[in-house]
Amino acid sequence: MKIKSKILIIAGSDSSGGAGIQADIKTATCLGSFAMTAITAVTVQNTNGVKSVIPIPANEIYNQIIHTAKDIKPDAIKIGMLHSTKVINKVISSLEKIKVKKIILDPVMIAKGGSKLISDQAVKLMKKKILKKAVLITPNIPEAEILTGVKINTKEDMIFAANKLMQFGVQNVLIKGGHFESKRVYDVFVNKHEIKIFSSNRIKTHNTHGTGCTLSTAITSFFSCGKTLKKSCELGIKYVNSAIQTNPQIGKGHGPVNHLNSIKLKKKYK
Repeated sequence: MKIKSKILIIAGSDSSGGAGIQADIKTATCLGSFAMTAITAVTVQNTNGVKSVIPIPANEIYNQIIHTAKDIKPDAIKIGMLHSTKVINKVISSLEKIKVKKIILDPVMIAKGGSKLISDQAVKLMKKKILKKAVLITPNIPEAEILTGVKINTKEDMIFAANKLMQFGVQNVLIKGGHFESKRVYDVFVNKHEIKIFSSNRIKTHNTHGTGCTLSTAITSFFSCGKTLKKSCELGIKYVNSAIQTNPQIGKGHGPVNHLNSIKLKKKYK
C-alpha cells in the first residue's frame, strides 16, 4: 500500500492498545496515512477501566508538535485527549505556529468505563478557544451534553446540540449516537448548509473500546487524502462498523475493535 497522506495526532496513550494514540496509529496506518504523534498523557488502563493518568508537561507537548511539523508538514491534524488548561493553551500556540487548516477535534472527556479524563476548567477553555480552530468536532452524546448543557434524548436533540456547538465557532459537527439504546445507531453531521444523518445497524458487543478515537482518526485520514468532509465521515463510520463487527474478542471488559479490517493480505504473506 502506498502512503497517501501525512497526519499529526495529538492525543493520550492507552497502555491496553485499544484506544488513544495506539488506536490512532493503527487506524491511520491501515487506511494509508503516515502517522506522527504528540503524546499528551500516559494512561494506565485495560479493558476494565483507567487506573491512572500521567500528564506530559505542556511544554513538551508543544515541542513534540513544533519539532515534528518543522520536518514533516502534516496534511491534517487529529486532536484527542487534552486534559488541562495548560495543555490546551500550548496546543493552541503550536497550531497557530504550524498553520495546518485541516484540524479534526475529538473532545475526549470520559473513558468507556466512565472515568473522567479532563478538568472542568479545561472544558471551559476548550469551548472558548479550541473549538473554533477545528474544521470538525466529533463528540459522543455525553461529551456533547457536557459542552452544550443540552440533554440529548432524540435525533432532534442531537441536531439542536450540534447547532449550539457551531455557536462556539465550529464549522462542522458530527455527534455520535452510539450511546442511545436503539436497534439503529444514528450519527448526525451538521453544518450551516446541511444536515446528514448516517444510520447503521447496532452491533451487539461489549468490544467497542476506542471507537471514538478510531472514528476521528479514520475521518482525518480520509479527509487528508482529499475526500470531502461529509464523505470522510461516511467512510470513517463504515470502517468503524466493520472494525466492531470483526472485533478480536480481546480482554475481560470493553475489548478493542479490529483496526486491521481494511487490510487484505496477499497470498504470499499467508
